[in-house]
Amino acid sequence: MKFFSSLALLLLSIASYSQENPYWFTDDIKKKVADSTQSQSWRSQMAATYYSISGQYKPALESWDMTFGRVKKLSVTDSLKFTKLNPVKAKDYILEKAVHEQIVIINEAHHNASHRNFASSLLQGLYDRGYRYLGIETLANDSLNSEKFATLSSGYYSKEPEFGNFIYNALKIGFTLFPYEAEGNNKEREIGEAQNIFNFMQKNKDGKYLIYCGYQHAYEGIHKSWEKTMAGRLSDLTGINPFTIDQTQFSEKSNLKYNEPLLRLVRNTVPVVLKDENQGIYNGEDKDLYTDIKIIHPVTQYSKGRPDWMLNKNRKFYKIPVSKVSSYPALVLAYRKGEFEKEGIPADIIEINTSKDNLFLILDKGIYDIVIKDKEYKVINRFEKTIK
Repeated sequence: MKFFSSLALLLLSIASYSQENPYWFTDDIKKKVADSTQSQSWRSQMAATYYSISGQYKPALESWDMTFGRVKKLSVTDSLKFTKLNPVKAKDYILEKAVHEQIVIINEAHHNASHRNFASSLLQGLYDRGYRYLGIETLANDSLNSEKFATLSSGYYSKEPEFGNFIYNALKIGFTLFPYEAEGNNKEREIGEAQNIFNFMQKNKDGKYLIYCGYQHAYEGIHKSWEKTMAGRLSDLTGINPFTIDQTQFSEKSNLKYNEPLLRLVRNTVPVVLKDENQGIYNGEDKDLYTDIKIIHPVTQYSKGRPDWMLNKNRKFYKIPVSKVSSYPALVLAYRKGEFEKEGIPADIIEINTSKDNLFLILDKGIYDIVIKDKEYKVINRFEKTIK
C-alpha cells in the first residue's frame, strides 16, 4: 500500500512541529491538512496521525478511511467456513503460547491507539513468563529506562497518550526498553531493524524479547517489495522462529461498512482469535505473507463519549468540573505528577468546545496534574487531582 513507502516522508514533514505543543485542537488539524498541497492520500494519513496523537480516536479512523476505506463482501463459501470457527480470548491464548516462545512480535496501525492499549494489557503476563526486553520501533533512544516514563523526545508515535501509558506500564513492571529503528526504506530498513534487534539480543540475554512494530514488519513469509520483513530477517539472524501477532487486519474501521466481513460474523466484545475444530488458529487467507495469529478486535462502544477499551479495573472516569474551564474551546491534559515539567506524555486528553461537551477523562489510580489550555495553547488552569 502507498502509505508504507511514504511514511518516512510523512514523519519528516510533521517532525518540524514544535515538541512543546504536539497536541492540537480539531479545527487546527483540519486547517493544517486543508492548507497542505500534498495528495489526498497524504493528507488522510497526516490527519489520522495528528488526530491519534491528540487523543481523537474516532476522527483518526475517519481520516484514514477517507483514503483507505474499502467495502468488502463475504462469499457464501467463506461465510460457511467462518461460522465453524470458535472465538477464544486473544490475551489468554497469547500468554499461554508465550510460555514456550523466546521472541514475540506484535504490530499496530500507527493511527489506532487501541492497539497500544491491548499490547499494554499483555505486559504483566509476559513479564511473569520471563520476558524482560521490549523493543519499540518508534523510540529514538533508550534514556527512558532511567527516566521511567516517555517524554516528547523519546519518539514520534510515543507522544500519543495510550503509547505513553504503554511505555510507562512496561517500565513500571520492570521491562528494559530499547530502540531498533533503522535508516532507509523497504528492504534496507527491514535488514537494519532486524540487525539492530539482533545486536541488542547479543548483549542482553537475561530474558525473553517482546518486539512492538508497525504494520507488516511483523509479517513472516515473502513481501513483494521487501522480500523478507523485519520479523523474517530476525528469524534468520537468531535461528528462532518468532511468535508473530497481527492487530491491523481485523480491527474496526470508522464505518461498519468498511469493516472486514469477519468482524460482522464474530461480533465479539473482547479481542479474540479464532480456533477451528482441530484447535488450529485462523491466521488469514494470505499464505505468502502472514503472521502466526490475527487478533479480531471488537467494534468500539462508547461510554460518556469515550471508547470502552480505555476502561479496565484500574482506570476510572474523572469528570472535569465546569468551574475549572474558563474559556472554550479548551484542551484538558492529565499528566502523572511531576511529568508535565519534564515534557512527559499525558495519560489522557480531551477537547472541550462547550460546557455541555464530554468532560470525562479516564485515568489509572495515581496523582495527576490536570492542565487546561485555551485555543492559543496557553495554560489557563492547572490543578492537582488524586485518583483513588
